[in-house]
Amino acid sequence: MTRVLVTGGAGYLGRQVVEALARDGTHVVALDVREVPESQRVPSAVHAAADIRDAARLVALLREHAIDAVVHLAAIVNPGKKSDRAFEYQVDVVGTRNVVEACIAAGVSQLVVSSSGAAYGYHADHPAWLTEGDPIRGNEAFAYSWHKRLVEEMLAGYRASAPQLRQTVLRIGTILGATVANQITALFEKRRPLAIAGADSPFVFVWDEDVVGAILHAVRSGRAGIYNVAGDGALSIHEIAARMGKRCRVVPAPVLQAALWVGRALGLTAYGPEQLRFLRYRPVLDNRRLKNEFGYLPRKTSAEVFDFWWAARRAAPGREASR
Repeated sequence: MTRVLVTGGAGYLGRQVVEALARDGTHVVALDVREVPESQRVPSAVHAAADIRDAARLVALLREHAIDAVVHLAAIVNPGKKSDRAFEYQVDVVGTRNVVEACIAAGVSQLVVSSSGAAYGYHADHPAWLTEGDPIRGNEAFAYSWHKRLVEEMLAGYRASAPQLRQTVLRIGTILGATVANQITALFEKRRPLAIAGADSPFVFVWDEDVVGAILHAVRSGRAGIYNVAGDGALSIHEIAARMGKRCRVVPAPVLQAALWVGRALGLTAYGPEQLRFLRYRPVLDNRRLKNEFGYLPRKTSAEVFDFWWAARRAAPGREASR
């Protein structure tokens, strides 16, 4: 039976993966940087506290539990107010290097890594649909995008130097689920969602349960490779607004760029002019390889998972949906 360690095991996605593995009777170790309170633990899982920046501790844990496969989810997705680029780099990039080196040292056979569509970057010359063969060009202006690019470049090197460690790299689209709330969903919750004049700004969504399903399929099948993880289809920002019964606020790109520059200069927002790229040139993920080669079929399309999220958002107790 496969024995699995999940980094970031107490996070939003990590806990779902740990619960799903534990239900199957898998020996699963949920690793998080802090001790998880007893009341929040998955009863049939082993919970361990360790920082992925501590390489020696990682090796010891993998050997102690005779781990066969590691699911690496730990990363800085939404930095706190006290975070900085140096810390985020240490966790995202150095921490991932430690995980890979620990896997090699402990004889782990498979590593499943949650990458992101953000690794492709935000560029005007993107094709309409990005495939796994397109270059990863994560922008340095966005820490998360840049770090995912650096991590993937590093993983490519390990595929050459340590082929005994099978890698499954999942480039995940925008995750939505019943309780998801982040900077992207905040865009949709505005009375009039922001749209850039002349840009559709399409989004590809993926149901959180489909992400968990893809990770479990990777562990069970042992299938290596790089795969975009997204639901079928995409929605433009105007289509998203219409599904919520709203209209977009359309702003010319130069006007928004100037407003972002002034807002950050005055300390009114943490976002600067570079945010225009994020809003304007979103990567749109082609999921054909996920379905045809990896063998996982998403259960919800982009449109279906968006409608699922919006219905849950409106039904949430004590939270009035914006109009």
